[in-house]
Amino acid sequence: MLEQKNYKFWFCTGSQDLYGDEVLAHVAEHAKEIVEHFNQSGVLPYEVVWKPTLITNELIRKTFNEANADEECAGVITWMHTFSPAKSWILGLQEFRKPLLHLHTQYNEEIPYDSIDMDFMNENQAAHGDREYGHIVSRMRIERKVVVGYWKDEMIKQRIAGWMRTAVGIIESSHIRVMRVADNMRNVAVTEGDKVEAQIKFGWEIDAYPVNEIEECVSDVTTAEVNALLDEYYSKYEILLEGRDPEEFKKHVAVQAQIELGFERFLEEKGYHAIVTHFGDLGKLKQLPGLAIQRLMEKGYGFGAEGDWKVAAMVRLMKIMTQGVKDAKGTSMLEDYTYNLVKGKEGILQAHMLEICPSIAEGPISIKCQPLSMGNREDPARLVFTSKEGRGVATSLIDLGNRFRLIINEVDCKKVEKPMPKLPVATAFWEPLPNLYTGAEAWILAGGAHHTAFSYDLTAEQMGDWASAMGIEAVYIGENTNIRDFKRELMLGEVFYK
Repeated sequence: MLEQKNYKFWFCTGSQDLYGDEVLAHVAEHAKEIVEHFNQSGVLPYEVVWKPTLITNELIRKTFNEANADEECAGVITWMHTFSPAKSWILGLQEFRKPLLHLHTQYNEEIPYDSIDMDFMNENQAAHGDREYGHIVSRMRIERKVVVGYWKDEMIKQRIAGWMRTAVGIIESSHIRVMRVADNMRNVAVTEGDKVEAQIKFGWEIDAYPVNEIEECVSDVTTAEVNALLDEYYSKYEILLEGRDPEEFKKHVAVQAQIELGFERFLEEKGYHAIVTHFGDLGKLKQLPGLAIQRLMEKGYGFGAEGDWKVAAMVRLMKIMTQGVKDAKGTSMLEDYTYNLVKGKEGILQAHMLEICPSIAEGPISIKCQPLSMGNREDPARLVFTSKEGRGVATSLIDLGNRFRLIINEVDCKKVEKPMPKLPVATAFWEPLPNLYTGAEAWILAGGAHHTAFSYDLTAEQMGDWASAMGIEAVYIGENTNIRDFKRELMLGEVFYK
């Protein structure tokens, strides 16, 4: 289960004692006012905590190390109200290990034309001080987010809010543990990858368990527990018998209830946050986990099919980053299946055998029980629905042998033109930006996988910021993408990330 953590962000203002105590008092007052405004705005997803003005290297170093040690601190926002000599920041920045945002703003919105004098200039010189600070951060090659504008502007608060979610993703990345049930699908390249390097880069732990060890936990689930969950299923979802005997249908659904309870118990006991399965290795399981996995994803667990641990970890990461988003539209694993190439109606049908998260559903969610040709098991029950409309972001983390690359594609999710009554799985339909032809060509040139971690509630900017913080390459496919420039970007990436 995804638990909300009480993260906070420290607000650190830079200055020096050259201007006297009165100026420093004004600096502190202004910083407190900004912090109070942020916290009362209702825009930022996490609390901002004011810290005393930083004017010496000893205090800066001490503050940054305290931020490192505070488990509730997910990052630091810095602002140079006046001129803060940047050499004072070197030791603190060297030892700082959490996400950093440089807010380039100033207390006053407008130049006070009638009253401005040198005293005002000395006190309000963020345009000067932030450049000094920005220089040293750049010289030290430290990754940070820079946000520029007046602190009361809605756009500025929205950008800080977006970065906060990315920062929490950066912090939480090192806590992600993926449980692999069996191995990758044989002979498939893109779902493979260097698990040791992934732990070095992202902090992910990826461990494998034999299927039957987990099945033992499934077998231990009691009939009473299964019946209680069945009652929840039957009250929450539409039941589509489609000619099947009701009692026989219910027995199939009960298998998924037992798998959900057993898998969740195993995940909780072992401390895992994401899971992968593979239809080719089901051990003693009676069905390929379908409805069970869909429900676990809705609870916040990551998932990847056919052993795709990278997607499982990314889905978990993106669910963490979107936690608490107002009117969230959902996050899920998806897979490119088939195209519609009719002019003016282009798009990609997204689906999977069974395992799509119902958080992205729009309209009724139904339980169906249909044969599955793969897996050589009894007919699995699954949740069936269509996805919401709207803009989203699809990501693919790939291992290129010498490095990881995150491919980020903005997509427009649309209604399918016609019903698909014979397709018994959840579906989404989207057109990649800038259009299907350019988007698909760029995706293939970048080496993108057929599985994606998708969200309606994140932006390309947020996912790119996460990749930058992890020290990996990010490539963007969006409204302004053209293939000639995209190829050049890929070539530059080959040189830079060699």
